Amino acid sequence: MSSISHILCAVDFSESARHALAQAAAVAQAYDAGVTVLYAVVNRPSIDLPPVSLGDAEQERLVEDLRHFSESVAPSLSASYSVREAVSAHDAILDAVDDIDPDLLVMGTHGRSGFRRLFLGSVTEKVIRSVPCPTLVVPPAVSPSIDTPTRFRRLLCAVDLSESSLAALARALDLAQETAAQVLVLHVVEMPLAPPELPPDMDLSAMADRAAKEAVRRLQELIPAHAGRRCTIETPIVYGRAYREIVRVAAERHADVIVMGVHGRGPMDLMLFGSTTHHVLRASTFPVLVVHSEDGAAALRQFREQDRRLRPVQAD
Repeated sequence: MSSISHILCAVDFSESARHALAQAAAVAQAYDAGVTVLYAVVNRPSIDLPPVSLGDAEQERLVEDLRHFSESVAPSLSASYSVREAVSAHDAILDAVDDIDPDLLVMGTHGRSGFRRLFLGSVTEKVIRSVPCPTLVVPPAVSPSIDTPTRFRRLLCAVDLSESSLAALARALDLAQETAAQVLVLHVVEMPLAPPELPPDMDLSAMADRAAKEAVRRLQELIPAHAGRRCTIETPIVYGRAYREIVRVAAERHADVIVMGVHGRGPMDLMLFGSTTHHVLRASTFPVLVVHSEDGAAALRQFREQDRRLRPVQAD
């Protein structure tokens, strides 16, 4: 059974949403998955009046608009349509995820307000930090052919050895085993700039080499021993600024998708989301699959158990 059987794609009729829906349609065709196309209606109360809900006629009109929009992007797509009302688009999307329980949520990197001008605080960013299911974020540069099924055959999974990146690794290995894909488990060694008062006997190059060797050892421990039976796994180690190296290696190796983890839902979310994942989403010209898990170690344990059952029985 495919790990992607139902896709939820949130649209706002923008050009970014066109790219996201085209990607959702291509993935759905490849994995024989159902698709629900969602439009979120922001319905906030005024100071002294409650929100006014959409009437039946307005609901029907918006569903028809969704149908026309979908047909203009992916004429062959067979989809269901949903219009959700909430005090924010973020809340409407989360409600839909709770009700539909999709295997994959697909969104564009920006709506009408402009991604590069304001990403933090945008709908996509808020959803990524809160939604429990994997989210495929589609940048404007991605324009897949809806007539060509999109299976993820070259996956770049960025692993910083944190819990969230372990969840991303488990998801990448799971997808790769379905299609005998190639997985690049990439670790970037980031070293601080040497201060002027650096002791003369401190060798930053040697420190970086030790960090790289330790990362290789940890990755070898983390990847299940028999995961490579149905896919190809490489563990490149590079040096530099993490987000720049992730995007660079993805381009050099012609990745179909970048897989990354995102931190949990605690009060430090805004700070923790920041750095690498945020910058990759800003810089990437590839789809980015963001995996949310509060327990990446548990995700890998589950994968190892699945892998253990696939081991050949040893002869006595």
